[in-house]
This record gives sequence, structure tokens and C-alpha cells, in this order.
Amino acid sequence: MPACGQPAQPSPATWQHGHVTAATHSTLFPQAPDTADAVLDGLDPEQREVATALHGPVCVLAGAGTGKTRAITHRIAYGVRAGILQPSSVLAVTFTNRAAGEMRGRLRQLGAAGVQARTFHSAALRQLQYFWPKAIGGSMPRLVDRKIQLVADAAAACRIRLDRNELRDVTAEIEWCKVTQTVPADYAPAAAKAGREAPRDPAEIAQIYNVYEDLKRDRSVMDFEDVLLLTVAVLQDRHDIADQVRSQYQHFVVDEYQDVSPLQQRLLELWLGERDNLCVVGDASQTIYSFTGATPDHLLDFRTRHPGATVVKLVRDYRSTPQVVHLANGLLAQASGRAADHRLELISQRDGGPEPVYTEYTDEPAEAEGAARRIRELMASGVPASEIAILFRTNSQSESYEQALADAGVPYQLRGAERFFDRPEVRKAGIALRGAARFGGNDTLLDDAVDLPSQVRAVLSGEGWTTEPPAGSGAVRERWESLAALVNLAQDFAAAKTGASLADLVAELDERANAQHAPTVQGVTLASLHSAKGLEWDVVFLVGVAEGMMPITYAKTDEQVEEERRLLYVGVTRARRHLHVSWALTRAPGGRPNRRPSRFLDGLRPGSTATVGRAAARGSGGVERGFTSRPDAAPRRTQRSPARCRVCGRTLTDAGEMKLMRCEDCPSDMDEGLYERLREWRGVQARLSGQPDFCVFTDKTLMAIAETEPTTPDELSRIPGVLKRKLDRYGDDVLAICAGQELEQGPDGE
Repeated sequence: MPACGQPAQPSPATWQHGHVTAATHSTLFPQAPDTADAVLDGLDPEQREVATALHGPVCVLAGAGTGKTRAITHRIAYGVRAGILQPSSVLAVTFTNRAAGEMRGRLRQLGAAGVQARTFHSAALRQLQYFWPKAIGGSMPRLVDRKIQLVADAAAACRIRLDRNELRDVTAEIEWCKVTQTVPADYAPAAAKAGREAPRDPAEIAQIYNVYEDLKRDRSVMDFEDVLLLTVAVLQDRHDIADQVRSQYQHFVVDEYQDVSPLQQRLLELWLGERDNLCVVGDASQTIYSFTGATPDHLLDFRTRHPGATVVKLVRDYRSTPQVVHLANGLLAQASGRAADHRLELISQRDGGPEPVYTEYTDEPAEAEGAARRIRELMASGVPASEIAILFRTNSQSESYEQALADAGVPYQLRGAERFFDRPEVRKAGIALRGAARFGGNDTLLDDAVDLPSQVRAVLSGEGWTTEPPAGSGAVRERWESLAALVNLAQDFAAAKTGASLADLVAELDERANAQHAPTVQGVTLASLHSAKGLEWDVVFLVGVAEGMMPITYAKTDEQVEEERRLLYVGVTRARRHLHVSWALTRAPGGRPNRRPSRFLDGLRPGSTATVGRAAARGSGGVERGFTSRPDAAPRRTQRSPARCRVCGRTLTDAGEMKLMRCEDCPSDMDEGLYERLREWRGVQARLSGQPDFCVFTDKTLMAIAETEPTTPDELSRIPGVLKRKLDRYGDDVLAICAGQELEQGPDGE
């Protein structure tokens, strides 16, 4: 199918090939390797094992930054160049148009053009369009880009009022139903079984869902989930069509396999049939989309379903410094659950860099201003704005950072906002460049342009581009940044392709627009942690890393809390060199400072005590040195992760329960008399020092002491909440009380 707004081209002879051409992974085009063996040059041993495992089922467990895309594209290219795989018989599937475009670009660079690299939806839609006349007949329903208006209409028809947030949440519930193949009548029990908190009464959601499906039929439209459902239905019901698809595609590669939904897994099984030429790539520790129906179970159960599978682990991290990798490994070492049992211990391949920086602010505006100030310093030292990102848990946090960056005169771009090639200024620039490519010989504007970059600068100067950026920020600056990105792209393109013409550049832009492969915009990226998946920057600011936001308040179950931990892990592993982690004690200036840093940072940030021990390494390589904390930090606990109640065995996630190493409701073996003596002693210390009682020790810490009854300073130091400073100040008194001795109180309890 031609791209929107592009001239129609002759249809291909076969259904499997569309007109989506490959976008470049980079604007620099290296020469394709001369031979099949040359494709393997530069791969590490594990990547080479992936590339040469061309038969039977293959499972690649690839940690963040370990070169998984490199491994699987070289695998495909090696098979093609060696004559083992026919390009047209390979279907590589991923989850975003950007990732698919990057994969096509890399394959083209490796001399393996013609391989189909698509998203699940794109591949299914292509097949559905081709087979619709044969399988169903008539006109295919129109595909709607956004279903939210249809959901609003369905709610109105049911006389149910939804505010904007409820409308979004109900839409998400309908999407979850469809990817898990749940019909309206089964929504309530299915949601309860999955542990989902329905945004409205489940009966109301089921009613809206049912009417939504009726409205689609009445209006002859379908949504993206329908594309998968209908393709599955066609392949299940029409064995002749399924055989035709299987005769075309002999080899399958699935990237980000931990994000596959049950519906996508069913489609993959129908594509495969009885064959096993399947290569899947994923990392259970990066499963962060379970709310959409994604599950790592298909990845974790791969060897069970395919007992003869080749399993390769990629743990060499080429992205991040050892300091960043240590923090990432530390986060997962404290994790629990099935995904944690299959975690990968990353081993950095980069030179050392600075330690992660941890900063506590009084309030959220101060946190935003602090990040903007530090970013200005980094840019002044030569770090490009495009290599800096601010990542947050929810999109609602973005506004204060937009304001702080604007006040500081720092350009920024919102990830997840309007797509680059859909921006009005980019569309107008494309029209101007296309016109200049066709009729430039008669354009006096190009008389003094001696090469491609100068031609582009001349054309775009008529659209608002100037050699110097406009002052300040806002819409004018954003338009300039878009045009500047096109100018920079032209410079890179000309450097890579000697003698390239304006027409060549226009063709490149068309390819990129088709794949939504945008050039780099010179601005700090603002993005949610979910939308940052698959991206990386030299400098990352992880902001708002406080309890209530990370993990988010509504993460109640063990599984939900662990997904929040994985989300933070994804954020940490986006950083190549500099990582800044911050939190605020209160939301607004003057508020009560009742927030604390995220529990996920306990034992990892300087001065904190681990609430959970670290598990043994699971990587195939050596163990890197541990994260270096402040010299006065208390010794870390050594018990194994996860923390479990010593009475009932349940996994503990609450910080207070982890101090006690038991559930609040489980029976305690605490010495009540000892606890009361410790409380009485604490009250005296608090009055003498003019502090609240909890500043000496919290109730939970005193309970833990009374349950543990330590006899030595080392035993006392292992109790969470007993830092070195408190151990030095109060340790002798506490141990004496535990031993049953009477104390004589001095002026400072010493």
C-alpha cells in the first residue's frame, strides 16, 4: 500500500510484500559485508552463537544493552548470505514501527534486503487485506486509529457518564479484553481472576464493551485488536489460506517476546503450524506492559514447549558504564517472582564512569528546577540536548519539567506527543523539498547552493529555519528544532552518500516517514518510563523516585509491585554514562515532608540500608564489584531475596513488614517487656535531644530489636533502621537493655 499522500505504485505480484521500504538505521551507510562469514565479524561469542543457530527453535535471553537487535539481524543476514534462508521466506516481527524500520535498515546494510520486518498488527493487516475477498468477501471494514470516541459513544448509548480519565481507563479495559480473547459476558470473572481493578462497576464495563462491538458492526469499522482477531479467525477456519501463508513464510523471528499477548501468541502459532523454525528474543526483567495483556510466560515457558530449543543468554552490556550496570543489577537482585528467577546479571563492557547521583529535594518544583539547572550545566560542558532525557512515572509529572526547562531556556521535546513526520512544519518542509527536487533548476533560491546541505538550508530558510535558533522556547522554538533536524539529516546523508541529490534525500525522507523513523531533534527528551523502552541517552534523569510514585500507589499485589521495580530497571538501563536519581519530600512548597525515597533504592543509594538481601548472580560471566555506598553506611544484610514472612512465608513488600521479617497480622514472638523498656528509653532520649520519638528509632525498629534480641553490635547493625550513626550513639544502651541491665541516663544518653 502506498504511504498516505504518496503517488500510487503498481501492486506487487504477491500478497506478502507491501510498499513499505526500509528506513535507515543510521544515515551513514557502511558497505555490506562481502561474504556470509564477514557478516559474523565483530560479534561477541554469544551473539555469534545466535547468528549461526539457524535451525530449530532458538530462545535468546537478552539483557538491556546487550546487542539483541544486532544479534538477530546478523542471524537473518548470515542465513540469507549463506543461502540457507530465502529473504522472502523470513518474517521478523516486533512491536513498534520504529523497531521494525530499524531492523529493515540494518538488514539492508548487511545485504539482506527483501526480508519482511513488521509489527504484529502490520503483518496481520497485510494478510487480512489480501485474503479478505477470498475468505469473507465484500468490502473490508475501515480501520479506526483511535477507539476512544467509539467508546464514548457506547457509554452514552448505555446512559453511563464517563469523565476523561474514566473514558481512557474503560478503553484500556476493552483493549485488554480483546487481546486476552475475553468476551463481554466474561469480563467480570476474567478481570477478578487477573487481579485487575476495574475503573467502573464491572457490569457497566461489560455493557459498554458489548455496545462498543455493536457500534463497530453498525458503522462497518474495526479496531487494531480486530485486525489480529480476524486474522486468527481466518487462519483457523480456512486451512487453505493458512497453508498459503505457511508456504510463504518458513522462518520466524519475534523480538521483545516478553511483551507478547495471548492473542499475538495464538497468531504466531497459526503462522508456524507444525514447524519449529522460530527464534524468539526477550528479557523477562523488562516486562512492563502487563496492563495491556502482555505476559512473559510465553518466553519463560519456551523451553517447556520446545524441549530441544537452543537457549542463548546475552549478558555483555555495551550500553552502560559499570556504575550504571551495578545499580541495574542491584535492583533486580532484590526482586521476587517468576521473572526474577530468570533474571540476567549484566556485565558492563564499557570503561568506568561517574557513580549515579542521588538528590533529595524539599518539593516537586525544586526538583524540576534542580534538574533544569543541572541540564544547563551539562549542555554548557558540551553534552548535546538530544543526549539528555528526563524520565518520570506518569505523564502528569511532565508539566513542571516543561516549565522548568522553558524558564531555563533549555529546548525539549515530548516523547509520545505528535509524531515527527505528522508535524505541520515537517509536512510543509517536505512539500518544499519535493518541489525543489523537481523544479530546482528554475529556482533562484538555489543559485548559490553548491551541495546538498546548502540546497536544503536554502529551501528551509523559506520555511522559517535560520542559522541561529530563536530565543526562548515554545511553539516557535519547536518548529525551528524540527527544521534543524532536517538540516542535520541532510548533512549526514550527504556525508554518507557522495553525490547524493535533493531527489535522493526526498526519497530517504519518504522511507523514514513510512517507517516513522524520525531524525534526531536537538532537545531534551521528556518521557514516561513506559515510552522510554527501547531508547537510550548519555544522560538520564530519573525523577519522582519516591514511595507512592515508584512504586505507584495503586500497585497493591506482589506482582504489581514487582512490575514497578522492572519499570525502574528499564529507566536505569536507558542511561549510557550519567544517571541522576531524585525525589521530593512533598508535592508543593510548604507541604508536610512525609515522603521517602522509593523502597527499590534501599541498600543501593548511599546511606541507606538494604531491606532485602541480594540473590546470587545468574549471569554466565563473572560478578562485577558491588555498588559503592558512603563509608558510614551500615553493613548490608546478606539474607537471600526475596524477603518472606518468617511465620507464613508470604513475600513481603511493605517496608515496615520487611523490617520485622513478618506480616503485620502474623503472630509475633516479641518480648513485650523488652519492647516497653526500649520505648521508655527512647522517650527519654527524644526529650533530651529535643526530637520526636521516631527520630531516635521508629516503632517498627524497636519491635524488630525486641524480636531479634541482639547481643552484639554486628547483630544490632543488621536490623533495618539501625544506621552506623545510630549504632555509634545508641548501640551500647540498646544492647545493655536487651541484656537486662539497668541504665543510668546521662545528658545525652551516653
